[in-house]
Amino acid sequence: MPQSLTRPAADAANHDLPSSQPGPLASRPQDMPPQPIAPAPSTPIEPWGDGNGRPLPYEPQYEHLDRLMRSATSRFTQGLSPHAIGAAWFDWGLHLSQAPGRQLDLLMAAFVYQTRLAHYLAANIADKGAQPPFAPDADDHRFDAPGWHQLPSSYLVQSQLALEAWWDFATSPIRGMAPKHAERVRFMVRQMLDVVSPSNNLLTNPVLAERTLASGGMNLWRGLANRLEDISNEIAGAPPRSASQFRVGRDLAATPGTVVFRCDLFELIQYRPTTTDVRREPLLIVPAWIMKYYILDLSPENSMVRYLVGEGFTVYMLSWVNPGPNDRDIALDDYRRAVTTALDAIASALPETRVHLAGYCLGGTIATIAAATLARDGDDRLASLTLLAAQTDFSEAGDLMLFVDESQVAFLEDMMWAQGVLRGSQMTGAFHMLRTNDLVWSRIIKEYVLGERNGVFDIQAWSEDVTRLPYLMHSQYLRGLFLENRLTAGRFAVEGRVVALKDIEAPMFVVGTETDHIAPWRSVYKSHLFTDNEMTFVLTSGGHNAGIVSEPGHPRRRYRIGVRQPKDLYRDPESWATQAPVRQGSWWQAWTTWLVARSSGMVRARDDGAANGQLAPLCPAPGTYVLKR
Repeated sequence: MPQSLTRPAADAANHDLPSSQPGPLASRPQDMPPQPIAPAPSTPIEPWGDGNGRPLPYEPQYEHLDRLMRSATSRFTQGLSPHAIGAAWFDWGLHLSQAPGRQLDLLMAAFVYQTRLAHYLAANIADKGAQPPFAPDADDHRFDAPGWHQLPSSYLVQSQLALEAWWDFATSPIRGMAPKHAERVRFMVRQMLDVVSPSNNLLTNPVLAERTLASGGMNLWRGLANRLEDISNEIAGAPPRSASQFRVGRDLAATPGTVVFRCDLFELIQYRPTTTDVRREPLLIVPAWIMKYYILDLSPENSMVRYLVGEGFTVYMLSWVNPGPNDRDIALDDYRRAVTTALDAIASALPETRVHLAGYCLGGTIATIAAATLARDGDDRLASLTLLAAQTDFSEAGDLMLFVDESQVAFLEDMMWAQGVLRGSQMTGAFHMLRTNDLVWSRIIKEYVLGERNGVFDIQAWSEDVTRLPYLMHSQYLRGLFLENRLTAGRFAVEGRVVALKDIEAPMFVVGTETDHIAPWRSVYKSHLFTDNEMTFVLTSGGHNAGIVSEPGHPRRRYRIGVRQPKDLYRDPESWATQAPVRQGSWWQAWTTWLVARSSGMVRARDDGAANGQLAPLCPAPGTYVLKR
């Protein structure tokens, strides 16, 4: 049953989303012509026409040079568009130059802040115990150590916080300025301020200075050795350190199971039952193809898969292939078809059986598209749909939206056009840039200055096992979902016909996490606006990953839960959060209770390939695709 991933080369910048051409997992009847995507609100102007649909006498011959230029530039900018950055600074500077009131406010703020700093310094020199005028954010722990509360370090802390406060004010939106440009400038200023923060300097950080004196400088030698080791491993292309401590198939992704179906895009894993009887309806999980599936099957004590199997569910998991440059033309719709192909494979082994469908992150988005397509076509095989930290509307898609505009998307497209893929290091670098204090500077200080290696955890090992993204798919995803928000705008077509979330009748269980900076919970909550079915919404503590990997027994876990019936009136997210009761513990238990209530009873446990042997065992879990780097 394997099928080829190859498809005709296409220019992602001009490729409608999703592809109207058949992908590797589906074929079109011979007499069915290619179907166009739903028309845009207005007729687009041909880029080389005169605006009236008439071509110019000269046709472009050297446009590929532009793409080569941008792809070459991306090597020095780490994928950031200099045009997008320049436009933000120009917009800010031009509006500020025409805002004398804001200029006066900034001058006054600088004067007031300097006065407060001077008073604080004088009071502390006189030993009067003045209260610091500036306080860090609640989640800012750079200056928690006792050494920061004594002069001169305390004054350096206050100076840094005053500088950050002034620049936050300076980069706040000016009347008439594009809000995204203001946020972009503020973000870049924060990156620069982090560089000069006293916490990141050996000479101004009392903790680093004390440790260096106590060890006679040996921490610096150990830090240098750590840095040289990391550089050597990067040059050699060696696996990350965590790979030696957490091996896939032994320590991670270790829940027993069997690969029962394989095509060139994914392997389908069926996990071995641990109970005599199981729920009649199996559960198919669609993970994100950004990173690997075993975020949901970490070490045994943190494994969602193991927990579900122990609760009496037959669990199937998609394991995506890690694409290479030759897979550049895999389309977004190929991933949608992968979901329906997996459902078809399960149906071949379990006929007349409905399926619980669940998706995490991007896997949830594509599972929703697949569910909407099935609903549009009158296919009612879904017993329920679960979305875990998954967005369907991208108008408020978190910090990643800071750099998603036409210029940035075009720049990324040309970089991927030259490479064939978005490399894993490029993708993780973008995520790390969003949280430099937590993900960059803290590691630099600990490993390269203090000379202490960070402890290795299962979720860290998973985060270092990066994947690549195909050029065409990622272009369509960025343009169609992030940039144009087609899914909730009524402009997302599958096989030439628009799909709508409101067509989904299967009950939904939707999970958002409180501190998610990738899929903010308010954005996830917006699924309420575009659906009419029964929906249970959960807001759990934690972030994008840790909030989902929330095994029972984990301390300090809590969640809110509420149900929206089909005819209920809409509640905004703040009102919902205020009214929803807080429960202690793991939301996993609430989810399994919800799944059981939407299942139709118990049957004898199914072994590899289920009841009638239609899915032949191919190899033990975790399979082969997950091992590809």
